[in-house]
Amino acid sequence: MTKAAARFALLALLLPLLLNATSILKNDLLNEAASQYIEKMGKELSDKTGVHAYVVATNEHFPPRFNLVAYSKRYEANASKPYVMLIFAPNAKLTVKSDQLGRVGLIPSSDAVKKMYNRSDVMDATIDVVASVDKNKIEDKHAIGIVQGFSELADEIADEKGVKLESTIKESRQGIWVLQWIVLAGAVLVFWMFIFRPLFSRKKHGKEK
Repeated sequence: MTKAAARFALLALLLPLLLNATSILKNDLLNEAASQYIEKMGKELSDKTGVHAYVVATNEHFPPRFNLVAYSKRYEANASKPYVMLIFAPNAKLTVKSDQLGRVGLIPSSDAVKKMYNRSDVMDATIDVVASVDKNKIEDKHAIGIVQGFSELADEIADEKGVKLESTIKESRQGIWVLQWIVLAGAVLVFWMFIFRPLFSRKKHGKEK
């Protein structure tokens, strides 16, 4: 067996494990800081409770009454049971007659998992920040809302299992710092993409000429 074939075989064996290692199954909305924090909370939750929590953050435009349970099935192959999937779809249309957008879904792998958390509490934690009126950009609100909702979900499952998580957001300075860091990271990324990166690129190409 050649080295290339051996590497390919090893990758084929490890790929399912790598896919199952992440708590984010789809990401159209999260910046790097928010993504890393969710991964940290998800890993601690699964390590301490054996329950997996996943995020599907999508900017897809779903029609009214779109079936989120059926939609979640496309990600099931990359999820380890028992699990609960938090689906955040800010562009999903709520009703035919209304222009209101935004849906949050919680899809558990079983009724036993469903009993480990309060659906209303998790949804409120996710939606409250998005619905608030402040100076934060909608992109930052989406990231913060997902992190807060995921944190609430993880904490409630941990409480049900009788364990305490150290990585989730509490009503403390740590929680405030995490949310501020998510907003700051998003702002830095925007500055880099639209201001500093074009300037750097023009400067580099200018020297090459």
